[in-house]
Amino acid sequence: MVHLLLILSGVTLGMAMPLPDYYSYSTAVGDGSGTEYSTAYDGRVTGIRVWEYNNAYIRGIQLRYDGNWTTPVCTSYGNPLEMTLRGNESFIQVSGKYYSGYIYEIMFVTSRGRSLKVGQSYGNSFNFYPTNDGSQLRFLSGRQNGNGITSIGAHWAVY
Repeated sequence: MVHLLLILSGVTLGMAMPLPDYYSYSTAVGDGSGTEYSTAYDGRVTGIRVWEYNNAYIRGIQLRYDGNWTTPVCTSYGNPLEMTLRGNESFIQVSGKYYSGYIYEIMFVTSRGRSLKVGQSYGNSFNFYPTNDGSQLRFLSGRQNGNGITSIGAHWAVY
């Protein structure tokens, strides 16, 4: 009986101790029409490619995890703008603008202060960042309609 009480006390103590929260989500912005997408993949994000449609909205996004590029989200037509991370650098902020059904501008900022900005500065602003110290971008999700990115959200975690 005493042995059972000690085990149950240990379970209760274990349950009462909060676990650290290393994951956060920046809620998606934008119209949200079309098909869902996610860039989730194994490894650490080490690069980004972004396609823009004729000085207008964001047409496609692709992330690199370690040395592997994901399948492009939406379209990879044209020449992308690209940023590759260095050493222990990570993406710690995603911001931009959305308007009339599309993401018009997107900017990725790194832990070393470098940034990649693509698109037109037009519409409503958004600013995504992790809520936990030491977190970095793990993947993006949202919706796309075949012509461009219609919504985007960011997922953060300690890696």
